[in-house]
Amino acid sequence: MSLPFNARLIGIAAVVTLAAPAAVAQQASPLKAVEQSLAATSSMTARFTQSDGRGRTQSGTLSLKRPGKIRFEYGAGANMLLVGDGRNLTFIDYEVGQKSAWPIAKSPLAVLLSPQPNLARIARVEPQSNPGVVVVRARDARRPEFGTLLLAFSKNGAAPGGLMLEGWTAIDAQNKRTTVKLDGQRYNVAIADTAFSYVEPQKRKR
Repeated sequence: MSLPFNARLIGIAAVVTLAAPAAVAQQASPLKAVEQSLAATSSMTARFTQSDGRGRTQSGTLSLKRPGKIRFEYGAGANMLLVGDGRNLTFIDYEVGQKSAWPIAKSPLAVLLSPQPNLARIARVEPQSNPGVVVVRARDARRPEFGTLLLAFSKNGAAPGGLMLEGWTAIDAQNKRTTVKLDGQRYNVAIADTAFSYVEPQKRKR
């Protein structure tokens, strides 16, 4: 889902220094803050712009309800949908009348949708030149096939835990990148569970 984040948001350092205990201590607090922000987010709506490694972009609206539920409602003319129902992510292509599904737990978005965010083992905070930005790289070394997720936050007192989710980049096991940039975020709003259902696609007649 790759409209690149600008350098302020991603700015990924190639090397993370682990030798100095003081540096580790400095990173522990931001990581805990991210966990607390995710845990305090029961729901969220936003507009999104999504792009892939080929530069193709799509826009639409996002609905998220933790744990496990997410919906990417693509704009007019896209004729497709991505829905997480709490267990599986399902991509529906209404244009060709097909769908595909895979467990949320085996996707990079599992970090974002987990019922109990615990990033200590799988994530680290990436150094940033802008003190108002927090970027977390999450990857489970025990399950590299699940991919990597880069979560970008800006410090904002109005957001849960003081961190506003600005977007993310998901990198799958084949190193394919999908980047999502958010705007118009609204937190902890009422979202009906029916928002995470979908109409079955109709197979096209040949």
